[in-house]
Amino acid sequence: MSERSDEVTVVVYSNSADVRAQVRTAVGRRPAPDSARIDWVECATNAEVLAQLDEGGLDLVILDGEAQPTGGMGLARQFKYEIDDCPPIVVLVARKQDGWLASWSLADAVIGHPLDPVDSAAVVAEQLRRRSTGLPV
Repeated sequence: MSERSDEVTVVVYSNSADVRAQVRTAVGRRPAPDSARIDWVECATNAEVLAQLDEGGLDLVILDGEAQPTGGMGLARQFKYEIDDCPPIVVLVARKQDGWLASWSLADAVIGHPLDPVDSAAVVAEQLRRRSTGLPV
């Protein structure tokens, strides 16, 4: 987790500012009562996500599976294979039926569109708990 235990850093990647805003709104600043506050980092390109991962200190990465030109599922798979101690990755899928694609990507969790605030916050909170307790992701 981040150096400060009362705050976690979460990256949200999408080429769409609207999608990034929807994720931030659905999850909120504190996804569960036992969660730390989220410091959101928005990335519009895959290069920005890579730079954030290289910098380190991330607690969770949320990738838009429909992002253009580089989709989040391909990035998730790449990160899981190439980054030691990769933070948990949540992939946004256009349809819940696309969840099997996210499993191919090695994502730790999936959130489907349209974003449900209760479900989205629960998924994010669970992944942050797993990261903070040292459970493998």
